[in-house]
Amino acid sequence: MNRKSQLYSDQWLPYSIGLLAIFALAVSACHPGSSSGVGVSSNTIVAAEYARLSDSVQLTTREKRQKFKQGFVYVTKVVDGDTFWVEDGEKEVKVRFIGIDAPEARNAGKKKKGYFGKEASAYVKALTKYRWVRLETDIQERDRYKRFLAYVYLEDGTFLNAHLVENGYAVVDTHPPNVKYVDLFVKLQRDAKMGGLGLWRME
Repeated sequence: MNRKSQLYSDQWLPYSIGLLAIFALAVSACHPGSSSGVGVSSNTIVAAEYARLSDSVQLTTREKRQKFKQGFVYVTKVVDGDTFWVEDGEKEVKVRFIGIDAPEARNAGKKKKGYFGKEASAYVKALTKYRWVRLETDIQERDRYKRFLAYVYLEDGTFLNAHLVENGYAVVDTHPPNVKYVDLFVKLQRDAKMGGLGLWRME
């Protein structure tokens, strides 16, 4: 990154953090944190986002190549609560999270905007956009739309698919043969529903 771009990014960083602080307060009202060991507390979002923005400015090309060699991919765009785009060092790939389905964040064709869709999309964006993640595959690697199917892990080891179900940002949506973690997802959904978390608050 050249000096001009560096200065531009540094100037905007404080404004970004201020907006993120407001977002975190809103999220904390509906996200009490995780107890199963597969999630992260919403109170960490501002700190994580600050680190994300700083890293995206400071990481060198050489360091990025090293991350790719370590098996990480870089999230470049979040579509919604269960889909994002990543860079793997050679190309960009659209990734669909295995075993879960988040509500639609907006009307798109035959799909209609769903309850808690915007919240789910914003939450995934806060945790993953411009950050490094690991992807784990199952039996089937592509769906009929040619999207790459994966279980997603944050850098700190958080199992994102499970974390979203656990906190009511997504529901179980398993399609054989990709059923590796279906029992875990079903258990976490049952607990989230009983606790009235996220999208389950409407029932």
